[in-house]
Amino acid sequence: MNDKMTPSGDGGDNNHKRPKNRQSIVIFLTFMLVSFLALNFIQNFMKDASSKEITYDAFIDMLNEDKVAKVEDTGLTWKITPRTQPMGNVEITYYTGKMDDDALLPMLKARDIEITPYIQDTFSTLVWQVVWSFLPLILIWVAVGYLMRRMGGGGMMGVGKSKAKVYIEKETGVTFKDVAGQEEAKESLVEVVDFLHNPENYAEIGAKLPKGALLVGPPGTGKTLLAKAVAGEAHVPFFSLSGSDFVEMFVGVGASRVRDLFDEAKKNAPCIIFIDEIDAIGKSRDSRLGGNDEREQTLNQLLAEMDGFESNKACLVLAATNRPEILDQALLRPGRFDRRIIVERPDLKGRVDVLKVHARNVRLDETVDLEAIALATSGAVGSDLANMINEAAILAVKNKRQAVSQKDLFEAVEVVLMGKEKKDRILSAEERKIVSYHEVGHALVSALQKDSEPVQKITIVPRTMGALGYVMHVPEEEKYLNTKKELEAMLVGYLGGRAAEELVFETVTTGASNDIQQATKLARAMVTQYGMSDKFGLMGLETKESMYLNNGTVMNCSDETAAEVDSEVMRILKESYTEAKRLLAENRECLDKIAEFLIEKETITGKEFMEIFRKVKEEADGYQQEELIFAE
Repeated sequence: MNDKMTPSGDGGDNNHKRPKNRQSIVIFLTFMLVSFLALNFIQNFMKDASSKEITYDAFIDMLNEDKVAKVEDTGLTWKITPRTQPMGNVEITYYTGKMDDDALLPMLKARDIEITPYIQDTFSTLVWQVVWSFLPLILIWVAVGYLMRRMGGGGMMGVGKSKAKVYIEKETGVTFKDVAGQEEAKESLVEVVDFLHNPENYAEIGAKLPKGALLVGPPGTGKTLLAKAVAGEAHVPFFSLSGSDFVEMFVGVGASRVRDLFDEAKKNAPCIIFIDEIDAIGKSRDSRLGGNDEREQTLNQLLAEMDGFESNKACLVLAATNRPEILDQALLRPGRFDRRIIVERPDLKGRVDVLKVHARNVRLDETVDLEAIALATSGAVGSDLANMINEAAILAVKNKRQAVSQKDLFEAVEVVLMGKEKKDRILSAEERKIVSYHEVGHALVSALQKDSEPVQKITIVPRTMGALGYVMHVPEEEKYLNTKKELEAMLVGYLGGRAAEELVFETVTTGASNDIQQATKLARAMVTQYGMSDKFGLMGLETKESMYLNNGTVMNCSDETAAEVDSEVMRILKESYTEAKRLLAENRECLDKIAEFLIEKETITGKEFMEIFRKVKEEADGYQQEELIFAE
């Protein structure tokens, strides 16, 4: 066996070239055939348009009127060319049937008309005409015969054959060591791989190989990577394809491809079939909104094939999706997809492990602390973290450093989350001042509240994703639950920027649109999902849909209740905004000092922010103590 992964059936470069060359020849012959038929059609059309039939009497009249320039004997007719042509580019000729008229030839000679006699075709000419007439049919027969051989019984042009890429006992280059942060998912798949390697150990007890395993999770969490790792570990034939590979505009093609795929899998058992994005064919068969015959036939065939697998064939079907809620229930029942493997966003330890995996081949200096980066990227998936490591390496090269530093990593986090710095966008002095107070308002409100997250960075440099500035928070530890006080502190923090604008400039701007959106979303979730409203109590008023994609929700209450929910959300936001204005008004001097420093520096760290904050607070406390002493 070779060590490198190669799709089955490939015999090297020569085997790759021959089918392509044959296909090119067929395409060329087909093109020539179509061109010939088109040219022949055009010639016949032009001929029919330029040649008109007339009566023999009309021909004699033209001779008497001296309107004939040339006459050609074609064997059965006289072809007549007039002396004058009508306006236009097409030459008009006439033809009429031949009659037994002895006076015709003397009449033509008397008027000095050119006569072209009829010459009988020879045998070779007749043979060539017959071959030329049947040549298009011969070419069509050759092309169709070749295509029928290529389709292999799966339908015209091979549309019914499976498009699966088959990797037979080869190395994909990916193993379970390359998958980090998904220990539970790996554990479930390791059992399957071990079953394929040592089926006798399980057969002694009476255990059977699961028919299928469904990998479920948000995009970018590593579902396809896990499947590649299974292929790299299993050392059995591995069929890989996407759900969309089954879908065609012709009804029955998808079902034919499913049959072909499973027939091949049975021949190569034990094996693994991996179907990525299975929701493309596995949607629920709900006829209320109209169905798709092709997709439903494909799904029905898939259900029949999975249910029809013999237990001793040892064939496992892996599938991946980020929309499990829309899959057909028949597909999810035991006996088809026996296991649902959740591939969630990694936790803090998982993110550290993922960063270590992607940083293995990257040169890091002594300042790098991957745990700090993991803390700053709560909610990031594996693909995000891989992108951050790569961006950090690019930044290190750009800055002419020999190794990646912690500064490069934090800047890469900002690039992935917020976009690159937009240095060509120059704000006016007034706008810089407004943006500065806005961002400091967020940071100061967070610093003044007990349940807020610490500030890591404040900047007023615009970013390519639209932000004119932002405040970066880094939690002190990973959290899986939030208390009501913490959520209330988050609401006040969201609205701190707008509160600072109104407090300092006595007006508001459009810069708080995203803050308002986030605050409204959080306040609504507190009322409808978390049961944190005194008015509605523990009543669930919203349900989640597409939990792995956009976290969309649907209200499951009456219109009157929905209107009351809006009023409650408005009340919570109003109270949070009032609290934000109160905190900033009581610390106005601190707000002004930090904003002035930010306008000058454009970007300040959380450490610099806290130093100014503590210094101003100490000065204010000392001033108050002096006033008390003076008063006494």
